[in-house]
Amino acid sequence: MSDDRLIVALDVPNAVAGLELARKLGDSVSFYKIGLGMLTGGGLALANELKQDHGKRIFLDMKLFDIGATVEAAVRGLAQFELDFLTVHGDPHVVKAAKEGASGSDMKILAVTILTSLDRQDLDDSLIKAGSIADLVTDRAGRAFVAGADGVIASPNEAAMIRSLPEADGRLIVTPGVRPAGAELGDQKRVATPANAVANGVDHVVVGRPVWQADNPRAAADAIVAEMKAA
Repeated sequence: MSDDRLIVALDVPNAVAGLELARKLGDSVSFYKIGLGMLTGGGLALANELKQDHGKRIFLDMKLFDIGATVEAAVRGLAQFELDFLTVHGDPHVVKAAKEGASGSDMKILAVTILTSLDRQDLDDSLIKAGSIADLVTDRAGRAFVAGADGVIASPNEAAMIRSLPEADGRLIVTPGVRPAGAELGDQKRVATPANAVANGVDHVVVGRPVWQADNPRAAADAIVAEMKAA
C-alpha cells in the first residue's frame, strides 16, 4: 500500500502520459507532484482529475515569485482547486502574500530555500551572498517560517539543521534531490537516499526519474517506500 511520505513527480510531457503513469502506479502511490514543465501539457487538468476522480493528494510545484499583490492573486486562484501543497520562493514578502491568498483553504504553502540543482558556484554566478549552502538554506527556512510558511523545500542534506530550528516546530520539510542508492543523479547536486532523508527529519520525499524511468515504476515506488519504512 501507499505511504504519502513519497511524492512522485509527474515530470512527463503531458496529462495523458501522467494519467498513464498514475495508472501503472495504482494504489502504491497516493501523492503526486505536478510542476511547471507539465503546466502547458494539461497540468492543472491532470491535478484536478487525480484529486477529484482518483482521491490522490496533489503538490503543485509552481515556485511562484513576483510582487506581493500578484502572488496573492495567483495563489487565491489556485486555492479554489483544493490542492494540497503549493510552492513559492522563500522570500518573506512572497510567503506572506501567498499565505494571504491561500487563506480560507487547506492548501499548504511551501517555501523554496535554494534549489537542489544548485551548488556554491551557481550561487556565486547569481551574486548570492557568501556562506555555505547549508547555512543559507537554514537561514532562509527560518525567515520563511516566521513569514508564515507551512513548510519548506530543501535538500536532504540541510533537513536536520532546519528541523532543529525552533520555528520549524509543526512545519513540513519536503525534499527533492532524493535518489535511491545507485540511481543516476541527473541535474541534482545535493542528494541523499530516501532512508537518509527520513533519518534527517524529512516529512516527504519527492522522487521523479528513478520511478517513471524505471522498467517497472510500481516496483521502484514500492522499493522507495520500503526503504523509508526500514529507516
